[in-house]
Amino acid sequence: MSSVIGKNIIISVFGESHGEAIGCVIDGLPSGVALDMDKIDFEMKRRAPGRDKTTTPRKEKDKVRILSGVLNGVTTGAPLAAMIENTNTKSGDYKNIMTVPRPSHSDYPAFVKFGGNNDVRGGGHFSARLTAPVVFAGAVAKQILAQKGITVGAHIKRIGDVTDSCFNKNEVTASELERVSSKMFNVIDDGAEAKMRDEIEKYRLDQNSVGGEIECAALGLPVGLGGNMFDTVEGRLSQILFGIPAVKGVSFGLGFDFASADGKAVNDGYCVKDGEVKTLTNNNGGVLGGMTSGAPIIVNVAIKPTPSIAAPQPSVNLDTMENATLEIKGRHDPCILPRAVSVVEAAVALGILDITME
Repeated sequence: MSSVIGKNIIISVFGESHGEAIGCVIDGLPSGVALDMDKIDFEMKRRAPGRDKTTTPRKEKDKVRILSGVLNGVTTGAPLAAMIENTNTKSGDYKNIMTVPRPSHSDYPAFVKFGGNNDVRGGGHFSARLTAPVVFAGAVAKQILAQKGITVGAHIKRIGDVTDSCFNKNEVTASELERVSSKMFNVIDDGAEAKMRDEIEKYRLDQNSVGGEIECAALGLPVGLGGNMFDTVEGRLSQILFGIPAVKGVSFGLGFDFASADGKAVNDGYCVKDGEVKTLTNNNGGVLGGMTSGAPIIVNVAIKPTPSIAAPQPSVNLDTMENATLEIKGRHDPCILPRAVSVVEAAVALGILDITME
């Protein structure tokens, strides 16, 4: 199992959903970076469970304890180790899935791969709980990127049939990204929040779950970062984004809409603006030939519905090898999107920081 990623900024994530603690080690950080812990705490609160009916009832404060790599609030250049205690676990709720795997979850392939030794309590190391250390690492990365003039922000683009406004791919500003990221429910159009909450509640009451899409943007990157073939910006960001549980699709700019388009309509022409070469449009999402084009990076991330739902589902009993009906207990999100925005931002920030360190 690989829980390590990065070429220059290397992140290792450890722990299980119902273990004593989860955390990460970040290697390669520059020294002398003063960390704003209030900003880090806010990022953790954005992802933390138990806020309202749109999330799991499990309540965790997600208070980060830094163990090494920081002295007097400033990075030392040594590996930064951080830990988050698990304080509200109910492992008994997962007893039945030790033999009856959840549909669309990691339970069965993990059972086969690890010979039944995998920790299924709350999903173990496969749980979205492991994104909390990623958010911490991303919060650190965002502060370093800010010193480089790079801003990352995201919003809920869609939940079920309810949509938010989209970023202007070529004209989105840092202040817009900061404004939408400062909210606890990340939408551009404030009127979309109530409709999205109603959509989630509809599925929750039906013992069901619902998916959606997150749009993330990054501004301020110079032209020419990344590389072609197998070292592209898209590839490196996609790798870390697909490390987020429930992510099933990543696209840049128009993404799959390119498939039904023609070149005249979607090619990003150039112009000279303020003495610099700029793109007239940004349908390619800020990446050309695997390299940054100078336009904003625009990433779309598709999130599937939470597999753990209260409604009965067909499965099998791995002990008896007979068909079985699974009724899942425990506390689960009817929709991952409201908490996943900060995770997507963190993943993109970490990927971009890794690329800029070259």
